[in-house]
Amino acid sequence: MKFVSPLARALPVAALSALLLSACSNTGNSVSAANAEGLMSAGKSVAQAATLSDAEVMQLSDKSCAELDSQSKIAAPKSKSALRLAKITKSMPKDVNGVAINYKVYETKDVNAWAMNNGCVRVYSGLMNLMTDDEIRGVVGHEIGHVALGHSKKSMQVAYAAGAARQVAAVSGNSAVAALSSSDIGAIAEKLVNAQFSQAQESDADDYSFDLLTAAKLKREGLISAFEKLAKLGDSNSMLSSHPSSSGRAQHIRDRIAAKK
Repeated sequence: MKFVSPLARALPVAALSALLLSACSNTGNSVSAANAEGLMSAGKSVAQAATLSDAEVMQLSDKSCAELDSQSKIAAPKSKSALRLAKITKSMPKDVNGVAINYKVYETKDVNAWAMNNGCVRVYSGLMNLMTDDEIRGVVGHEIGHVALGHSKKSMQVAYAAGAARQVAAVSGNSAVAALSSSDIGAIAEKLVNAQFSQAQESDADDYSFDLLTAAKLKREGLISAFEKLAKLGDSNSMLSSHPSSSGRAQHIRDRIAAKK
């Protein structure tokens, strides 16, 4: 079943209505035939964005990941950070939803990590320098959880729909909706990296990581200390901008460990 977010459903109507009203006020009569045709074409594009198929989500994930890779300094395969990540993730899933995971390190002082539906998992060296191996496993498990539980797909749909809505504005000048450019992909990729998940989604991803670590017989305590370290960075850190209270999340993991489940 294809997911259609409330925001995505609202975009086609809202965007087209605004443009039609604008066009009418500019001409004093009605939208020209050519412009109306362009608007209909744009509306189709926005509607399509709201119902991206799994294949389309994968294609956009491939392009988004490639765009971010091209803009980032990727640690060499034999570098200290890359070898460490390979060791850390050795006992972790090799695939998510049947798609092989591709782990890489971005050499940057930023503290972040993310995953996409195409198996693209990126961990920033700033986060690796801050955390222990167990803590990194907890964070990576959390990010994989967002993909496995469908949160990342929903974020992709919303990000693409928002981008398509902006493209609709160009139709008012009689221009057709162009294929996604590198800058379009870059904008979508940025939204995905900085995606704001709901409190329920974040909690579910925490539990997914806990269950994943439990199944692999790995230490779960790293999730607790990871939250505590991120909390010290403050709200300016993108990994906590929309997340539930770090102290509450840490306590939830403590409670699960105590309950042995």
